[in-house]
Amino acid sequence: MRSLLRHALLLLCLSAASLSHAACESGLAERMHAKLYPNRPLDERLAACKVWPAFPGRSIVVLPMPRETTDKGAKVFDLELLLIQRPDNGNTERDTVIGRLFQPEALDEDATTAIQDIRIDTSRYVLASDARAFGLRVRYRGSSAPNSPLASETVRLYVHHGNNKLRQVLQEIELDHDNGGWDSTCTGHFEKLRTMLSVGKSTSNGFADLQLSRTLIQSRAQEQEDQGCVEKALPAKFNTVTLRYDGERFKVPKSLLQQSP
Repeated sequence: MRSLLRHALLLLCLSAASLSHAACESGLAERMHAKLYPNRPLDERLAACKVWPAFPGRSIVVLPMPRETTDKGAKVFDLELLLIQRPDNGNTERDTVIGRLFQPEALDEDATTAIQDIRIDTSRYVLASDARAFGLRVRYRGSSAPNSPLASETVRLYVHHGNNKLRQVLQEIELDHDNGGWDSTCTGHFEKLRTMLSVGKSTSNGFADLQLSRTLIQSRAQEQEDQGCVEKALPAKFNTVTLRYDGERFKVPKSLLQQSP
């Protein structure tokens, strides 16, 4: 029971701690939003900015813009992704948009699932000699009772397509999740999925394949007749999934698509 409690509390702590990741301290997101979408609201809590180390002077900006909440309480976000070339002298007036992509209704949350934060992933996703991708990671959390902690993290990949465009090459897939439930005393179950995303050595239609190395850990707890609590960790399950490029995007099996936590 103690480990189940620790598991639940850890999820709650991670939910609170990760809110700081989304902030754009330089004000770049706010400036770009004011310039491009002066008449639309920006969710500053979820806005994300990051320098792209592979390309000197370039920064990636994500502008989440909420639409009106529906009758059922759901909130939908349009996303504007920007690739910015910044001058060496730091003159913000000369920031230049060299790539952009507008994605309507790209994210949503409802009464049971909330977007915790949005982060930009600049890992070494070299897909071809002239194509390097960056990722967009989204963390979701379930707004259910404390005895049913839920969390999920997804990723999408984008490349700079030239001609002032960004192009999405990997749709939103789930990498990690934590879910389960317990009776606040002993009996319960938890499941933890962790996925490592890497670039493979083989290629398909000009882009390197993507490798997903997945580990699934499950545990069960059951109250005994003597009122003791016994928890059992099931054997971990491992598998590797290869995603291949079809000329436009990576083909993804339905089992990997983002699911509500």
